[in-house]
Amino acid sequence: MSLQLYNTLTRRKEPFEPIEPGRVRMYCCGVTVYDHCHLGHARSYIVWDTLRRFLQWRGYDVRYVQNFTDIDDKILNRAKNEGVSMEAIADRYTETYFEDMARLNIREADAYPRATHTLNGIQRLIAELEAKGVAYAAGGDVYFAVRKFADYGKLSGRKLDDLQAGASGRTDDETTKKQDPFDFALWKGAKPDEPAWESPWGPGRPGWHIECSAMVRQELGESIDIHVGGGDLIFPHHENEIAQSEAATGHSLARFWLHNGMVNVGGEKMSKSLGNFTTIRALLDAPEGPHPMALRLFVLQGHYRKPMDFTGEAIEAAKNAWNTLKEGLLFEGLEDFNGAPTYDPTALDRFRAAMDDDLNTPEALAVLFELAKELRREKNLRVHEGQFSQDAAAIAQQWRTLVHLADVLGLVATAETPTETPAGPSDAEIEALIAQRTAARKAKNFAESDRIRDELKAQGIVLIDRPGETAWHRE
Repeated sequence: MSLQLYNTLTRRKEPFEPIEPGRVRMYCCGVTVYDHCHLGHARSYIVWDTLRRFLQWRGYDVRYVQNFTDIDDKILNRAKNEGVSMEAIADRYTETYFEDMARLNIREADAYPRATHTLNGIQRLIAELEAKGVAYAAGGDVYFAVRKFADYGKLSGRKLDDLQAGASGRTDDETTKKQDPFDFALWKGAKPDEPAWESPWGPGRPGWHIECSAMVRQELGESIDIHVGGGDLIFPHHENEIAQSEAATGHSLARFWLHNGMVNVGGEKMSKSLGNFTTIRALLDAPEGPHPMALRLFVLQGHYRKPMDFTGEAIEAAKNAWNTLKEGLLFEGLEDFNGAPTYDPTALDRFRAAMDDDLNTPEALAVLFELAKELRREKNLRVHEGQFSQDAAAIAQQWRTLVHLADVLGLVATAETPTETPAGPSDAEIEALIAQRTAARKAKNFAESDRIRDELKAQGIVLIDRPGETAWHRE
């Protein structure tokens, strides 16, 4: 089966084939560096890091580029409030971005272009659009004439007649300068007491959308394989990127457009106004906060295109799930086995089939959990009966397969990785209840047997009855 990815542009899953065989050019819209990264950033960058890892695992040579927006009203406002420069704010939160991503085991991009370092390319692109008659200068600003790009709306499915004026975002009193209310700013004339750069249209700074078009072109070329970002960027940001880039070059900007679903907190959209806004470091550094790998696991337990709801219960479940994987990843007892390293081909095939189906990480994780639970079973047999049920070569193969596939998902455990304190009963308490249930079943006291099963299920413990034994795992 070939890799199938859901393309927002065509609204269907399609076989992925790069423009250049064996090579993938991939661009991810990055953060505006005015504050610490939040849970929405965690989800987005974990997902796209996982896609990149999987593409590399599949044998592609991937060039991955992610930008920093370091010119923005939010940055300027924070700088004014703190009495420091825009550069100081941008540098501070660029540094904290890298700190947060490192904790989540997100690999660094191959390039991190910044808006302030791409001004020549931005101005060159604006000039080309002006020369082609799809952009116009007005009072120190430059606007893109949306109605002159026939395909406008093809990504979002929106039609101009249905849109409200002011959709460009990040602009203030520009309405009277526009030829059409739907036009959006490519260059914004300087305002008093704000940083500005010289340009053919006078001093000013770039609009938000133009920077990504210029950075894609500078770092990856006129057409790329995959453009990714959060679902909130489909309109207007990505729609405007397409308009700018394709109007200038005459070529498709990206073959595939992928977007991750939004993040809710307790069933409500995460926002500062609702008081449910949480940064990555606030969550991880909280006294009962999850280990970074538990947070990464939590994100991957949901399909990337669906909305994700952060709740205390969900995070506790992710802690328990990480304990299970960690126990398997740190499996001991193979010190006497020196056979050649091999992987379980069935597990590899199942993992690949899941990931080939539009990055189905929940199904891929099921393969990992099966391996981890089998290793835990073998560990328990070694502890209680003094021996494994399989030979060391077979167990070593399972362990190596687990470590190998976990790395594709960015899940790594070390001996120093703390074990999360599981919610609910301890392992010993669970085993004791299972023993009581086994005795009840032998005595044909099925009401008691069912009571114990239901009691454990209510605490997130799933029992699996097998011939001669009962296995269990935490949900």
